[in-house]
Amino acid sequence: MKKLLIVGGGSAGWMAAIYLNKLFNHDKPTFDITVIESPDIGIIGVGEATVHSVRFFFAALGINEQELLRETNATLKTGILFRNWRKPVSGATHEYFHPFEHQVSGETLDISSAWMLSKRFEQERFDEGVCLSAEMIRNGKGPKTATSKQYQGIVPYGYHIDATLMARFLRRKAVEAGVTHIEATISDVTVEDGNIESVQAGERVYEADFFIDCTGFRGMLIEKLKADNWESFERALPCNRAVALQRDLPHGHTPNPYTVSTAMKHGWAWQIDLVNRQGSGYVYDGRRIGKDAAEAELREYLGPESNVLKCVHLDMKIGCRKEFWVGNCIAIGLSGGFIEPLESTGLHLINLGAGLLATHLSAGNPDQPVRDSYNRLMRGFFQDLKQFIVLHYCLTDRDDTDFWRQAPATVKECPWLENQLSVWERKVCEFHDLAGSFSTIFSDDNYRYILYGMQHFPNLQANISDEMSEKIFSRLRRSATGAANAALPHAQYLRQLNQ
Repeated sequence: MKKLLIVGGGSAGWMAAIYLNKLFNHDKPTFDITVIESPDIGIIGVGEATVHSVRFFFAALGINEQELLRETNATLKTGILFRNWRKPVSGATHEYFHPFEHQVSGETLDISSAWMLSKRFEQERFDEGVCLSAEMIRNGKGPKTATSKQYQGIVPYGYHIDATLMARFLRRKAVEAGVTHIEATISDVTVEDGNIESVQAGERVYEADFFIDCTGFRGMLIEKLKADNWESFERALPCNRAVALQRDLPHGHTPNPYTVSTAMKHGWAWQIDLVNRQGSGYVYDGRRIGKDAAEAELREYLGPESNVLKCVHLDMKIGCRKEFWVGNCIAIGLSGGFIEPLESTGLHLINLGAGLLATHLSAGNPDQPVRDSYNRLMRGFFQDLKQFIVLHYCLTDRDDTDFWRQAPATVKECPWLENQLSVWERKVCEFHDLAGSFSTIFSDDNYRYILYGMQHFPNLQANISDEMSEKIFSRLRRSATGAANAALPHAQYLRQLNQ
């Protein structure tokens, strides 16, 4: 058997371990998989929201969804509600919703084009006019019905999840499935001929055929193999620090089935509701505001309600490796790269890294072309995600702080996106605009939710008849009403789940 050693636990280490073990050892053992996890180095544990594709990861592992939700104090997430990302209009806070669902198709004309041509932007938000989720969250409904099967719902959904509890849950499942768990702190890494030969913890030396670096921003293993191996994204995404705060749920507040992202003076704040508490954080540009001032701004935004359980400050390394796989070492999770947490892509990138590694390791003895393939794909994923996150910032019209006055210029770091924004002033954003990209989660549907939520509308000259418009949107209204009626209130689903 080949030996595969994962250094570091947390979400990255245990997601990689349990996935690779399931794939390679489900029939007969082909990989001896070991995770070395330090009892002295805690995990960050604040990345508590996911995209919807993480459901498929857990489903593929055969994990019972209700057990997962109960063990991690999780709630369901149908999307992100953005607030204050543009100037107020007529005194009202700018607001739009980015759901996970695709937009409903029309018979002869897609609903996005129909929405534009009907000039419905004069009377409603884009998300309110083209999807089911907006109506459902307006009524406090989650994605599940009383008869929904595991990992299925009326609309796609992800999770709000306690990251520390999830790592423990996956660790237990992985060990039960045959993964070896060692508690030790790595003190040295031995390199020979461009490969890692062994790692040392105390008096013990651990050898392996392949090493997976899940040591977080330190990149303890991958850094030993290749210098000048980091591409910074901070010119495009300047938010490089965060302060995260956990508190009791405010009195009378029931957990929302969506994340809230509110623009602040020098970045933005998240609000994530678990069943037992609320996680909040302020992601900001540390060159414009200090840690104490950022924490004070976050606490002022949250108000005096609820008991604060925990507060931590984080320095974030924004960017990715030029090569994720060097020699016999593969960096997964924060050691490989990090896109700021605006669209909750952290676990998604771990999922991608582990899944790609599985296919690229299937050859048994991967040579350089295989490593090159892995590196090309992972770089492409990060570059695509970078430009999608930049899209959120560069369309702002806020000018109340230097941070927001400089935000539109970030698009200069993404030439393709800058060109497309000009194109999308004259036509709708469509599938063909993004075809051939590396995008694995955010499609033309997602781009439209951000573009039109941020008021970047195309100037279209074509017409649509009132009859066709009414036919398309009355059908959507019926579907939205039916979905809202069929779905369980999110709070009711959570009560039944945790009884």
